[in-house]
Amino acid sequence: MAQSALIIGASRGLGLAIVAEFLKKGWNVVATERSTSRSELKDYRTKFPSQLEIETVDINSTESVDTLRSALSARKFDFLLVNAGVALGAEDRIETVSADDFIRVMRTNGLSPVAVISKLKNCVSEKGTIAAMSSSLGSVALNEHGTWEVYRASKAALNTLMRSYVARDKADQKTYLLLDPGWVRTDMGGAEADLSVEQSIPRLIDVALAQSNARGLHYLNYKGEVLPW
Repeated sequence: MAQSALIIGASRGLGLAIVAEFLKKGWNVVATERSTSRSELKDYRTKFPSQLEIETVDINSTESVDTLRSALSARKFDFLLVNAGVALGAEDRIETVSADDFIRVMRTNGLSPVAVISKLKNCVSEKGTIAAMSSSLGSVALNEHGTWEVYRASKAALNTLMRSYVARDKADQKTYLLLDPGWVRTDMGGAEADLSVEQSIPRLIDVALAQSNARGLHYLNYKGEVLPW
């Protein structure tokens, strides 16, 4: 029986590439997008009609997440990844960012992914894997140059919230991952980024799947290296 993955935030960029990688590996995938408009994800469904299902969710809407949870309540997935996120750009500064933009980034990148994981946890098998897309920029120890300041803060918040969430239940058999894909050339990463999607995502997914049954929380990059908090 094929293994199954639930990918939250998969309409483009890294999320779309993650879906493609799981499909290539023969997994069944439920992938989400924020709207029902035309997307490349729907093209994948045409190519993989028996492997790919598409749902709609806005991770910043409690009602939307609750609707998704109800739709998937009878399902059990082997792997859950929350990929959704936003950025203001490399030059975002604490002294210039608006309160509204700060709240939006912190909510989307920090609070909402962990809230989604909390609501969808029971849709993952007892010894399955739950992951969130983080970044090396979320490491406080590695922050020696600034830049991407609001984004860094949001990913550091994500890391801390995940660590707190996992620490609550010592008996939990699941594996939890915070994943850093590297600096990737996407709409968010920009044209100057170090890596192509093809150089990052296949390695990242192999690293994630290699952690199966590792239990506890692990903060890793696409090379399989442990990142400092």
